[in-house]
Amino acid sequence: MRAPFVLAASIALAVPAVAAAPPRVPGAPNCPIFPANNPWNQRVDKRPVASNSAALIDEIGASTGLHPDFGRPYGIPYVVVGKHTKRSHVSFDYADESDRVGYPIPPNPPIEDGGDHHILMVERDSCRLYELYAAEKTASGWHAGAGAVWNLRSNHLRPKLWTSADAAGLPILPGLARADEAQRGAINHALRFTVERTRRAFIYPARHYASSDTDPALPPMGLRVRLKASFSLAGYPRQARIVLTALKRYGMILADNGSDWFITGAPSPNWDDDQLNAIKQVQGSDLEVVAPSH
Repeated sequence: MRAPFVLAASIALAVPAVAAAPPRVPGAPNCPIFPANNPWNQRVDKRPVASNSAALIDEIGASTGLHPDFGRPYGIPYVVVGKHTKRSHVSFDYADESDRVGYPIPPNPPIEDGGDHHILMVERDSCRLYELYAAEKTASGWHAGAGAVWNLRSNHLRPKLWTSADAAGLPILPGLARADEAQRGAINHALRFTVERTRRAFIYPARHYASSDTDPALPPMGLRVRLKASFSLAGYPRQARIVLTALKRYGMILADNGSDWFITGAPSPNWDDDQLNAIKQVQGSDLEVVAPSH
C-alpha cells in the first residue's frame, strides 16, 4: 500500500558482523540471500528491548493474534530464472523511485494473488533479485507500481526516500518464511510483517515510509519485533515451532501497511496449514520491540 513520498530522517548504514552462513534459494545455490552480516540475517535475541516497546505493541494490538499469511496455496511466490530469460521493459507508476532496467520476467510468472500483485525473480547467474509491485501485463507490455533490483551479494540499500516493491523500501524475498527451510528444521533470518497503521517515519534498514500520520505511538517502517524469550513453544506443532523459533532469534521487520501482525511467506504444497494455524494463538502481548541499533 502506498502513500505520498515525503522527507525522512537520515540513518546510519554500518552493519555489525555475524558468523552464521546466509540463507540460499533452491535453484540458485551459489547465491546467498544477502551477506551473513545483512540485517535480515542478524540474530536479535540478545539485543535490548526498546524503551517504548509496550506502547508500540499496545498500539498495534496486544490482544491481536499473529497471522501466518502464507501456506499451501497462498503467500508471495518467487521464481528462479537464468541469464537467457528474456528481459522485459516495465513502465512504472513511481518511475522516479524504480530501477528502470530489463526485468527477467518468464512466460506466465507466478504473481501474488490479492491487491499487491508482487513478482519476485532471482537470476541465478548474476545473483540479482528483481522485485515488482502491482505488476500486470497490458496490451502494450508490462506495467507495475514500482520495481527494484538487488545484488544478493551486497548490503547496498535503496537510496534514502526510495520505495521498492515494498512500502518500506526493503527487499521482500529475504523476509519470506519458506517451506524448504522448515523442512530443514530452521528459518535463519528475520521475517516480514505488516500492520494497519504506521508512522511518517522509518528506521534502519528501511528507506521509505507510507503514512502522513506523525503520532509517535505508531510504529515506523523498519520496526523490528521478536517473540519474548520466556514464551514457551511446548505443544506447538513442528512447522509452527520453527516459525516461532525464528521469531525468537531473528524477529520480524515491519515492511508494509496491511493487516496487523500478518507474517509473510512463500506458498508451497509442503506447508501444513493446520500446523501453521497454531501460530494464531500467539498474541501481540507475547512480542517485544527490539531497540534500534542505528
